[in-house]
Amino acid sequence: MKYRHIFFDLDHTLWDFDANSRQTLEDLYLSFELQTRGVHSFDSFFEHYTAHNEKLWDRFRKGFIKMDDLRWKRMWLTLLEFKIGEEKLARDMAARFLDLLPTRKLLFPYTVEILTYLTNKGYKLHLITNGFEQIQHSKLKYSGIDSFFIEVITSEGSSLVKPNKEIFDYAFQKAKALPGESIMIGDNIEADIQGAINAGIDQVYVNHLHIEPAIKPTYTVYSLKELENIF
Repeated sequence: MKYRHIFFDLDHTLWDFDANSRQTLEDLYLSFELQTRGVHSFDSFFEHYTAHNEKLWDRFRKGFIKMDDLRWKRMWLTLLEFKIGEEKLARDMAARFLDLLPTRKLLFPYTVEILTYLTNKGYKLHLITNGFEQIQHSKLKYSGIDSFFIEVITSEGSSLVKPNKEIFDYAFQKAKALPGESIMIGDNIEADIQGAINAGIDQVYVNHLHIEPAIKPTYTVYSLKELENIF
């Protein structure tokens, strides 16, 4: 085999972050009675949250903000869009969101099947994820895919973040893997694909959204089942 170690991203690659996040935010919208506070549409709330979340994650990846700021300020900035300047509410919602989100179980189609296929073929599977340690492990557990992965490297647990080369070097060390026998699979061009390029390893771009990438990955797939054509 050309590759022995396969490093996966989790959110938006295997675990359907958008669908799981939407379910969780809808629960928060109802339980915190946001409609009575002036947030008249859940769709509007979700749209603003998604925009702020993406901007804050980008700032986090670039080292401009800390993880704790990301946790609650995405709620705070979203509430401000509706002229709700209640920091306690934002922090309470953020805490509840992080309690509920990891219990969601929605995976992209063929996730379990491809992980089973790769394991049965003898590949060693690992994760490199820009996420919170406990939360990412909980996502794996509740969605039933934790047993597939030997090493799970999170940005919180390693104090490193994709696309920086150092988190990949840390992952190689933990997995006892050589770069020449390793490959990264992920959905994010900057964090996963450029990160893997920085680390000197091949990449598979999981292009669920059919977006034209700014850089050319080693491989591109549009569904997880297509990984069978590579491995």
